[in-house]
Amino acid sequence: MMTTNLNIRIDKDIKDQAEGIFNELGINMTTAVNIFLRTAIREHGIPFELKLDVPNEITVAAIEEGKRMMSDPLAPRYSSMDDLKAAL
Repeated sequence: MMTTNLNIRIDKDIKDQAEGIFNELGINMTTAVNIFLRTAIREHGIPFELKLDVPNEITVAAIEEGKRMMSDPLAPRYSSMDDLKAAL
């Protein structure tokens, strides 16, 4: 197997934190990067979901409504999906 060097720039704190985790797992940074790259090749893309975890206005409103309902002792409670469907 022929190898090559890969030089990247990364924030020192990020590198140190990652190395701490990898050390606990018993691997070094090179092994971790190789695992990532091999997984990306196997999956034909980034091997994890990339997304912004920002709910839209409708979702935020639904979350707030749910919190209000859970804190209201008079709000209806359902013990099954059938009960909920029947109430609708």
